[in-house]
Parts: sequence; C-alpha cells; structure tokens
Amino acid sequence: MNQPAQVILITDADHPTGKAMIRRFVEDGAHFLLNSLSDGTQIAAEIDMAKASRSKVIVKNVDLSAGANASELVLLAERELGALTVLIHNNDRYVPISVEAGSEASYREVMNTNAKSAFLCTQAAGKAMAAREAGNIIFVSSIHAEKPTGSSFAYSASKGAVKMLAKEAALELGRHGIRVNTIEAGLIEGDGERFRSPLTTLYRSYELKVPNARLGTAEDIANVAHFLASKEAGYVNGADIRLDGGFLLHYMDHKMKRPRSSDSP
Repeated sequence: MNQPAQVILITDADHPTGKAMIRRFVEDGAHFLLNSLSDGTQIAAEIDMAKASRSKVIVKNVDLSAGANASELVLLAERELGALTVLIHNNDRYVPISVEAGSEASYREVMNTNAKSAFLCTQAAGKAMAAREAGNIIFVSSIHAEKPTGSSFAYSASKGAVKMLAKEAALELGRHGIRVNTIEAGLIEGDGERFRSPLTTLYRSYELKVPNARLGTAEDIANVAHFLASKEAGYVNGADIRLDGGFLLHYMDHKMKRPRSSDSP
C-alpha cells in the first residue's frame, strides 16, 4: 500500500540546506511549502525540478518571527497541499556581535529570526499535527548551540534556545505522536570566514580539525533530515544529532590529518 506523499514546510528554502532538502525529498514525491526571501528566484532550479517530478510547490515570503504568519503558513499548507507532515526549521541568521559592544537591535534580529520563529512555527505546526497524532519537526541548528563562536554570542544564544525548545517540544508534543529532533550542523565550506574570531583559534585551519579532514555539505544535512522524517526513525525523539565530522572532538593541532605533501618525512 502506497504511503501518502509527505507535505513539507521549509522555513528558509533559499539557504543551501533548504535547497538540498528540496532535492532530497523530491525523490519521494513530497509536496512543498517554501518560505523564500527571494520570492523563489534563488531556488528556481529546485522548484522546476520539483514540478517536473509532479510535486506540488507553493512559495511564500513571510516573516516567521511576526505574529500569526507561522499559523497562516501552516493553514495554507493544509488547505492547498494536504496534512502537514514535516516542519523543517532551518533559519540561520548570523550577525557578528560581542557581549561587550553588541547592539540591542542586532541581538533582537538574530534571536527573532532564529529562535522566536522556531517557537512560533513549532506551536503552529504542533497544533495541526496533534490533531492527527502524527508529525515530524526537525530543527537544522548548529554546533554553536554548545560551543561559543567567539564572534557572535547572539548566534550561539539563538541556537542554544532552539536546542532547549526542541527538548521541551519533544516532551510535550511527543504525547501526540509528534517527533521533534535537532541536527547540530557544523563545518561546511565558508565557515572559517563566517566565524572568524578575535578571541579563539577554533576555526584556524578548521578543515584539518575534522578527523578525516573533510568538510560537510548541505547534502549531508539533508540526508540526516530525510532519515529523521522517515518511519525508520520512528523511535527517535528529542535527539540532538551532531553532524560535524568529529570537529568538536579536536584538541591537538599537531595531530591533525594534514595533506600528504606537507607531512614530515
């Protein structure tokens, strides 16, 4: 017996992880409600791919940290696409900001985009899913929910807030058959520049601090999300999956896996 197609809401479809999610889930014939700050222009290729595979696609551009927008988006998905089965919250706003000199406006911007929107989307999706006693909520978060960046305390604080939101939601919504899990992603191309810090050398030669010296990709994240949304993950709830290739385990630079050309004879 064929399972009904999943209906997936992605909160930032323009982000590399959002694009990878579309490409991964379209293989299963999923339908999508995509929140896109570019009104779909940055994901035109993914939208065309989904439609060519007969997936239904709706694109919206709303501020999910404001009022009833999250609820309206969930209702739109349910009305036009069918029962919402998966919420993927992947908002990832980063602004360099220090504890000593950071502005309130920058702090609020990051917290609203990353954390407040997570709460509102979880509340809206949870209500819809609870009525059916089924659903999946997946947060694409960061290793900086646990490890300071040294460059943006607001970013770390927002990801820490999402981490505990997920725990509380897993406990509460789990009673209604809804699974809530977090992917703590780290170390993709460009992170060294993004998290450049005057306080820590964490990201110096960062690609070599992964035990196997390989950076992750958006596709790696999408594959884990695909698993978490599947029936094979039916007993996974309240989990944090650290997806950093072992980066946070690093502690001695002279033990890094360097390119063979620079190895000592």
